[in-house]
Amino acid sequence: MKGDIKVIERLNEALFLELGAVNQYWLHYRLLDDWGYTKLAKKEREESIEEMHHADKIVQRIIFLEGHPNLQSIGALRIGQNVKEVLEADLAGEYDAVKSYKKSREICDQLGDYVTKELFDELLKDEEGHIDFLETQIGLLNAIGPERYGQLNAASANEVD
Repeated sequence: MKGDIKVIERLNEALFLELGAVNQYWLHYRLLDDWGYTKLAKKEREESIEEMHHADKIVQRIIFLEGHPNLQSIGALRIGQNVKEVLEADLAGEYDAVKSYKKSREICDQLGDYVTKELFDELLKDEEGHIDFLETQIGLLNAIGPERYGQLNAASANEVD
Protein backbone atom coordinates (compact mmCIF):
# COMPACT_ATOMS: atom_id res chain seq x y z
CA MET A 1 0.00 0.00 0.00
CA LYS A 2 1.53 3.29 -1.07
CA GLY A 3 1.71 5.72 1.84
CA ASP A 4 1.81 9.48 1.83
CA ILE A 5 5.38 10.82 1.70
CA LYS A 6 4.66 13.15 4.65
CA VAL A 7 3.64 10.18 6.80
CA ILE A 8 6.74 8.23 5.77
CA GLU A 9 8.90 11.26 6.63
CA ARG A 10 7.29 11.45 10.08
CA LEU A 11 7.85 7.72 10.58
CA ASN A 12 11.51 8.10 9.62
CA GLU A 13 11.85 10.96 12.11
CA ALA A 14 10.35 8.70 14.77
CA LEU A 15 12.79 5.96 13.76
CA PHE A 16 15.66 8.44 14.12
CA LEU A 17 14.51 9.23 17.67
CA GLU A 18 13.92 5.61 18.65
CA LEU A 19 17.30 4.43 17.36
CA GLY A 20 19.00 7.17 19.35
CA ALA A 21 17.02 6.16 22.43
CA VAL A 22 18.02 2.50 22.02
CA ASN A 23 21.69 3.43 22.08
CA GLN A 24 21.42 6.08 24.78
CA TYR A 25 19.48 3.85 27.16
CA TRP A 26 21.88 0.95 26.49
CA LEU A 27 24.98 3.01 27.22
CA HIS A 28 23.32 4.44 30.33
CA TYR A 29 22.48 0.90 31.41
CA ARG A 30 26.14 -0.09 31.18
CA LEU A 31 27.36 3.08 32.93
CA LEU A 32 24.84 2.81 35.76
CA ASP A 33 25.66 -0.85 36.26
CA ASP A 34 29.36 0.02 36.45
CA TRP A 35 28.64 2.80 38.97
CA GLY A 36 26.70 0.39 41.20
CA TYR A 37 23.17 1.60 40.42
CA THR A 38 22.16 -1.96 39.62
CA LYS A 39 18.39 -1.58 39.92
CA LEU A 40 18.23 1.59 37.84
CA ALA A 41 20.61 0.00 35.33
CA LYS A 42 18.17 -2.89 34.91
CA LYS A 43 15.37 -0.40 34.19
CA GLU A 44 17.54 1.39 31.59
CA ARG A 45 18.21 -1.97 29.90
CA GLU A 46 14.48 -2.68 29.76
CA GLU A 47 13.85 0.78 28.28
CA SER A 48 16.49 0.22 25.60
CA ILE A 49 14.84 -3.03 24.56
CA GLU A 50 11.39 -1.38 24.56
CA GLU A 51 12.72 1.39 22.31
CA MET A 52 14.09 -1.30 19.99
CA HIS A 53 10.59 -2.78 19.75
CA HIS A 54 9.25 0.70 18.94
CA ALA A 55 11.83 1.04 16.16
CA ASP A 56 10.81 -2.35 14.77
CA LYS A 57 7.13 -1.36 14.65
CA ILE A 58 8.07 1.84 12.84
CA VAL A 59 10.23 -0.04 10.31
CA GLN A 60 7.38 -2.47 9.65
CA ARG A 61 4.96 0.41 9.06
CA ILE A 62 7.35 2.24 6.71
CA ILE A 63 7.85 -0.92 4.67
CA PHE A 64 4.09 -1.56 4.57
CA LEU A 65 3.61 1.97 3.21
CA GLU A 66 6.24 1.19 0.53
CA GLY A 67 8.72 3.62 2.02
CA HIS A 68 12.38 3.19 2.85
CA PRO A 69 13.31 3.04 6.53
CA ASN A 70 16.42 5.08 7.30
CA LEU A 71 18.43 3.02 9.77
CA GLN A 72 21.68 4.82 8.98
CA SER A 73 20.95 8.05 10.79
CA ILE A 74 20.72 8.64 14.51
CA GLY A 75 21.23 11.84 16.43
CA ALA A 76 23.90 12.67 18.94
CA LEU A 77 23.41 10.83 22.19
CA ARG A 78 22.98 12.72 25.44
CA ILE A 79 25.21 10.84 27.85
CA GLY A 80 25.17 11.66 31.54
CA GLN A 81 28.35 11.75 33.60
CA ASN A 82 26.51 10.96 36.85
CA VAL A 83 23.15 9.48 37.79
CA LYS A 84 21.29 12.81 37.80
CA GLU A 85 22.66 13.74 34.37
CA VAL A 86 21.67 10.30 33.06
CA LEU A 87 18.09 10.78 34.22
CA GLU A 88 17.94 14.34 32.87
CA ALA A 89 19.40 13.29 29.51
CA ASP A 90 16.86 10.49 29.16
CA LEU A 91 14.06 12.86 30.13
CA ALA A 92 15.13 15.39 27.48
CA GLY A 93 15.03 12.65 24.84
CA GLU A 94 11.56 11.58 25.92
CA TYR A 95 10.31 15.18 25.75
CA ASP A 96 11.67 15.43 22.20
CA ALA A 97 9.90 12.21 21.23
CA VAL A 98 6.56 13.28 22.70
CA LYS A 99 6.71 16.63 20.88
CA SER A 100 7.49 14.89 17.59
CA TYR A 101 4.85 12.17 18.01
CA LYS A 102 2.10 14.67 18.82
CA LYS A 103 2.88 16.55 15.60
CA SER A 104 3.05 13.27 13.67
CA ARG A 105 -0.29 12.16 15.05
CA GLU A 106 -1.90 15.40 13.85
CA ILE A 107 -0.41 15.03 10.36
CA CYS A 108 -1.62 11.43 10.10
CA ASP A 109 -5.09 12.50 11.20
CA GLN A 110 -5.18 15.31 8.60
CA LEU A 111 -4.08 12.89 5.87
CA GLY A 112 -6.52 10.17 6.90
CA ASP A 113 -3.87 7.59 7.86
CA TYR A 114 -5.56 6.39 11.02
CA VAL A 115 -3.48 3.23 11.39
CA THR A 116 -0.23 5.21 11.54
CA LYS A 117 -1.95 7.71 13.85
CA GLU A 118 -2.77 4.79 16.14
CA LEU A 119 0.89 3.72 16.08
CA PHE A 120 1.89 7.22 17.17
CA ASP A 121 -0.76 7.07 19.91
CA GLU A 122 0.81 3.84 21.20
CA LEU A 123 4.28 5.37 21.11
CA LEU A 124 3.03 8.47 22.93
CA LYS A 125 1.50 6.37 25.68
CA ASP A 126 4.78 4.52 26.23
CA GLU A 127 6.90 7.68 26.13
CA GLU A 128 4.60 9.43 28.60
CA GLY A 129 5.10 6.46 30.93
CA HIS A 130 8.86 6.87 30.57
CA ILE A 131 8.55 10.59 31.35
CA ASP A 132 6.54 9.85 34.49
CA PHE A 133 9.16 7.37 35.69
CA LEU A 134 12.07 9.72 34.97
CA GLU A 135 10.40 12.74 36.58
CA THR A 136 9.67 10.63 39.65
CA GLN A 137 13.28 9.43 39.85
CA ILE A 138 14.66 12.97 39.52
CA GLY A 139 12.26 14.18 42.21
CA LEU A 140 13.27 11.34 44.49
CA LEU A 141 16.97 11.94 43.90
CA ASN A 142 16.50 15.65 44.69
CA ALA A 143 14.44 14.90 47.80
CA ILE A 144 16.70 12.32 49.42
CA GLY A 145 20.08 13.18 47.90
CA PRO A 146 22.45 11.21 45.69
CA GLU A 147 23.92 9.06 48.49
CA ARG A 148 20.57 7.71 49.68
CA TYR A 149 19.33 7.38 46.10
CA GLY A 150 22.41 5.30 45.33
CA GLN A 151 21.66 3.03 48.29
CA LEU A 152 18.11 2.50 47.06
CA ASN A 153 19.37 1.50 43.62
CA ALA A 154 22.26 -0.73 44.64
CA ALA A 155 21.83 -4.48 44.51
CA SER A 156 22.22 -6.49 47.67
CA ALA A 157 25.13 -8.92 47.82
CA ASN A 158 22.94 -11.91 46.90
CA GLU A 159 21.56 -10.07 43.84
CA VAL A 160 24.95 -9.44 42.22
CA ASP A 161 25.86 -11.74 39.33
